Amino acid sequence: MTRALFPTLLYDAQLGDEAFLADLAHSIRSLAGDDEAGRRWSREHVYKGYTSYASLNDLPRRDPAFADLAKTLVKHAATFASELAFDLPRKPKLDSLWVNLLKPGGHHSGHLHPHSILSGTLYVEVPPGSGAIRFEDPRLAMMMATPTRRADAPEAFGPFVTIPPRAGQLLLWESFLRHEVLPGTAKAERLSVSFNFA
Repeated sequence: MTRALFPTLLYDAQLGDEAFLADLAHSIRSLAGDDEAGRRWSREHVYKGYTSYASLNDLPRRDPAFADLAKTLVKHAATFASELAFDLPRKPKLDSLWVNLLKPGGHHSGHLHPHSILSGTLYVEVPPGSGAIRFEDPRLAMMMATPTRRADAPEAFGPFVTIPPRAGQLLLWESFLRHEVLPGTAKAERLSVSFNFA
């Protein structure tokens, strides 16, 4: 008998309200124009575009579109936490939320989200050729002499899983899961909202 141990789950949902995504896109572009501290941080950290990651920590109080998004994210996080069999006294708490406006050719190197239990991204605008998100097997550093896998191996056996994003796609994962945004060939900006739950 063969059993699967220590699964790594990825939650994938579609938020299909085009008007809501358009409101978020408008808000992201407004923030990118108004948030001088965020633009400065992005320049200093060679982020190709704009992020509010280090400058604004009150988006749900600042903008009704993000307040609505926060409520939706809490529901999805609660569902995912249940699927993960988390024993929590209450729903996961939205701890941080920031926007990303990634210019053509931009990328984000491999990282994880410490001090959180769940992390995720909602893709708001995804022009053709946008960079994919790539997840890394958390055991990779310990696979000392592991042979390569066959070309027809199931997705779960690969050292990386790459997901081309689509507008309205919501991804959630456990925060220990290392991930990166690969450079794309898009000619327009990719807009997304990222977040952590504690």
